[in-house]
Amino acid sequence: MSDLDDEYVASARIPADVSKSDQVLGPLTARQTAVLAVAALALYGGYWATHPFMAPLAYAALVAPVSVVVTVIEVGRRDGIGMDQLLLAAIRFHRTPKRRVPAPEGVRPLPDLVPAAWRTQAGRTPEALQLPCREVTDSGVLDLAQEGRSALAVCSTVNFHLRTGGEQQALTEAFARWLNSLTGPAQILVRAHRLDVGPLVDELTDEAPQLPHPALERAALDHAGFLDQLAAERDLLTRQVLLVAREPSPSGGARAGHRLTEATRALEAAEITVTALDAEATAHTLRLAADLVAIPRGGA
Repeated sequence: MSDLDDEYVASARIPADVSKSDQVLGPLTARQTAVLAVAALALYGGYWATHPFMAPLAYAALVAPVSVVVTVIEVGRRDGIGMDQLLLAAIRFHRTPKRRVPAPEGVRPLPDLVPAAWRTQAGRTPEALQLPCREVTDSGVLDLAQEGRSALAVCSTVNFHLRTGGEQQALTEAFARWLNSLTGPAQILVRAHRLDVGPLVDELTDEAPQLPHPALERAALDHAGFLDQLAAERDLLTRQVLLVAREPSPSGGARAGHRLTEATRALEAAEITVTALDAEATAHTLRLAADLVAIPRGGA
């Protein structure tokens, strides 16, 4: 019986829309109910304002397309996102400049000596690139301006498939307990970037002569040569798992760091080591994330 329990893994259904708003009127949320009620009152008020000189059928034919569009925008969803949110995102995308350059001091216009034809050919002047992160504090917390504060930590990985059923169940329950204990937004980012084996090859080459046996020296040198040849033939990738704890409040830097400490204790039961990044490591991680050369296609 114990062997069967060790191999058995209890399954649980997790809804895909865990962040879905509460429904207050049938399938409608409070915001949807309020928007549709205001639209209905506006259309009803328009009917009473126009019924002395407009037939009801004519008014219904006039406002029917408006009511259908409002209903579709407010109730419709695509890929789990409301149509109103997609519409606002599309408007922001078209209003946002597509050409941006890193210029904190601002983009200077073209000098007057540039011919008008060249100005027309150059198109619209690029806008200054405004990154979401303003600065990295001494404690390693990211200042996101009106978006709050965020703290980063790197997480170790767990070989899940080689565990028995009972071990998998214990790891899953420990991870679920951490998820249920979250008190604010959290993000788990798995990013892939190119691996530079040059320092490892140099270390093996330098340390090989100090090994106690000639066979070990030859093995170390052979392994260094293998790594060097492997890096020359293909792109070597490594994965990094980052945990980001964000506090919406602009003064929540200490709270974001405390949440990483809570995650460190909670994920120990899942055999996951969480190491908070200091200011230098956080800045280095941001530089790697912004380096398009170091990110393989589809890697991050």
